[in-house]
Amino acid sequence: MGDRPLLNRRLDGFGTTIFAEMSALAVKTGAINLGQGFPDTDGPEAIREAAVRALRDGRGNQYPPGPGIPELRTAVADHQQRFYGLTFDPDTEVLVTAGATEAIAATMLALLEPGDEVIAFEPYYDSYAACISMAGATRVPLTLRAPDFRPDLDALRDAVTDRTRLLLLNSPHNPTGMVLTREELTAIAELAVERNLIVVTDEVYEHLVFEGEHIPLISLPGMRDRTVSISSAGKTFSFTGWKVGWVTASVPLVTAIRTAKQFLTYVSSGPFQYAIAEALRLPDDYFTGFRADLGAKRGILADGLTAAGFEVFQPQGTYFITTDIAALGEKDGLAFCRSLPERCGVVAVPNAVFYDDPEAGRSQVRFAFCKREDVLREAASRLQRW
Repeated sequence: MGDRPLLNRRLDGFGTTIFAEMSALAVKTGAINLGQGFPDTDGPEAIREAAVRALRDGRGNQYPPGPGIPELRTAVADHQQRFYGLTFDPDTEVLVTAGATEAIAATMLALLEPGDEVIAFEPYYDSYAACISMAGATRVPLTLRAPDFRPDLDALRDAVTDRTRLLLLNSPHNPTGMVLTREELTAIAELAVERNLIVVTDEVYEHLVFEGEHIPLISLPGMRDRTVSISSAGKTFSFTGWKVGWVTASVPLVTAIRTAKQFLTYVSSGPFQYAIAEALRLPDDYFTGFRADLGAKRGILADGLTAAGFEVFQPQGTYFITTDIAALGEKDGLAFCRSLPERCGVVAVPNAVFYDDPEAGRSQVRFAFCKREDVLREAASRLQRW
């Protein structure tokens, strides 16, 4: 094999994800895991039963259709109409994927060529950087800065070059909790039209907005045919292990993305697709109740972290809180998070891993509040004792 490294150079430096490392640390130490963003209770019992029913009835146990089962594609289209007034053809403009993660990967592999540039908000979810690299493109970060993490729209305009192919946006934004305003979205849409850019929007936290509102970029003038809108069931219904996501976009974009997607997983989550089709039709009080529940948990953890001496940046959306540990006399978030389980029995994630420039987020640490209230109170208590 010679001296050539085994790992494709496009993935050089990615290694094991921080989530795997921190979750393993939680298991090893018995610490409370506020690092990885998964709930510690399952979603609605009726939806879990719908999956069991599909399994028993033999629906989805064999390969489902490549684009996803018709029932789910119709439910996704109906969801977009119900919440945002958007019209999509379930047969040609909706694609079911193995979670939003595969949707992003398939989109990057389908739409990018080597030499293309992708502008993405920094800090970004780690799979963005990996998918852009696997597609042979170059990522161009637009850094969001504390305390409010708003995008610098002048800097965004300046970042666009003749090589810019697409903008990869995430709102509500993980890890900062920033939610784009209508004014910001309008400016981004105008720039995309002016410079003829594709925009990919990761909207998995669409139903978790506590301040402001979620406005899909695809609903703005000029964006219907140049936006790839991505979401998933995991965060909204608390079944993250089912890995059911989707793309909604114009026919040419969905066709291109489906071409790449069919050679990744081909299909996935057969029986779960039937269950999520039912989940998307839950009454409004499910969605409002879910948001209210997480909003209360946000308050519990934010108060606990503040009392423990962290600088807390209150998120407008998602189920994460970004903090700064400089107020605790600490400087290095990665070292802090690696030592925290032993020191006080809590696991968090360092934001530095979400930056191209680790210094930009060196002292920031992210905590997840999608846990039971008693767990959040115990974690806050441990942090305060430490």
